[in-house]
Amino acid sequence: MISPELARSIRLVVLDVDGVLTDGGVYLGASGAGDFEFKRYDIQDGLGVYLMRQAGLHVAIITGRVSDSVRIRAAELHIEKVVQDPTVRKLRALKRMTTELGLTLAEVAFVGDDLPDLAVLREVGLPACVGNAVPEVVRACSVKLSRKGGHGAIREFAEMLLAARGEWAEQVERYVSDRAADSGSDAEYGTEDERSASAAGEVR
Repeated sequence: MISPELARSIRLVVLDVDGVLTDGGVYLGASGAGDFEFKRYDIQDGLGVYLMRQAGLHVAIITGRVSDSVRIRAAELHIEKVVQDPTVRKLRALKRMTTELGLTLAEVAFVGDDLPDLAVLREVGLPACVGNAVPEVVRACSVKLSRKGGHGAIREFAEMLLAARGEWAEQVERYVSDRAADSGSDAEYGTEDERSASAAGEVR
């Protein structure tokens, strides 16, 4: 559980990728066009990110693995602040991010799963871990999610955080109402370009 006071103090939610937004698996291969990497993301997590952003929270990614997959997924979810640092200096990256946003570490929630996240989790106001987190990370976190990374853990966290802020039901209704409105283009009957644009803007 998250106390309402703590939940309302959070202004930035930062997510790890491998093992948090994904199940930790990486598919590697090569072709004539070069090497490639695939990751699996959860659709419900994407909507959770959208609802947090809709509620006015900043959402960011800090990961120690560099991947085009992360860049693509972040763009789909309109996550503007993305750090892919192969040196895995996540706390340093977060401090720079909070300085840019004019925030303190106490106003940050971070969701992690493994040892590279530990330095950050020990410093932020709301440390959270997914269901598959290693024991050292579990001990450092005040929020222990039941779902595993890549299987709805971020959706679970989004619901928990927004509910503690007293905003979950409001954000869900806002989302549903926006999509029940008659205004806007109809992707099903639009041109091919319009349908592509609509798909690109899908938040999930």
